[in-house]
Amino acid sequence: MIPWEIEAREFVNCNCGYACPCQFNELPTHGRCEAAGAIAIDKGHFGDVSLDGARIAFVFWWPGAVHEGKGKCLPIVDESANEDQRNALLTVMSGGETDPFATMFNVFASTVETVYDPVFTKIDFDVDIEERKGRINVEGYFETVGEPIRNPVTGDPHRVRIDLPHGFEYSIAEIGSASSNVRGPIPLTLKNSYGQFARLHLNNHGPIRN
Repeated sequence: MIPWEIEAREFVNCNCGYACPCQFNELPTHGRCEAAGAIAIDKGHFGDVSLDGARIAFVFWWPGAVHEGKGKCLPIVDESANEDQRNALLTVMSGGETDPFATMFNVFASTVETVYDPVFTKIDFDVDIEERKGRINVEGYFETVGEPIRNPVTGDPHRVRIDLPHGFEYSIAEIGSASSNVRGPIPLTLKNSYGQFARLHLNNHGPIRN
């Protein structure tokens, strides 16, 4: 197994309510799962290949709950990545060189039956995890905007976190409100739904807990 490790920031928008049922082993809010997001790798490697500064994005769709399968996926890598980095990132994203079910990449790959050809395009990523604010622009494919959940009476920002000490993605995620407009093979329109802001630290064996 080729050793790999990444330290990264993630912003994901899915179609469910703010309390994403997947995190609580419940069925999706609207009966299906739709999601778009991106990850900015601050520090990482795949074997001898540096992944510092790399960016990836993705669009997912499942007709029901994720674990029921039959999903679709569009993998996206920032155009600045060289050939070795592209191959490394696509391997990680597809669940390769990873212990079974150790990361979200590996878990999701086991539930997807349609994987579209990878896209290489510009990914703009501007995210403040603590403030629950962010913006993703994947040139030609999607835009995602996130902001804090607002108190319905006062309009003040409302802070909620999900703590998953045994999860396969993050340890703690800040939750906000997000909206996305997705074009391409998996078109989606998401409005004021679940927004996940998290720091990731992953390797072949899953999340690294500090």
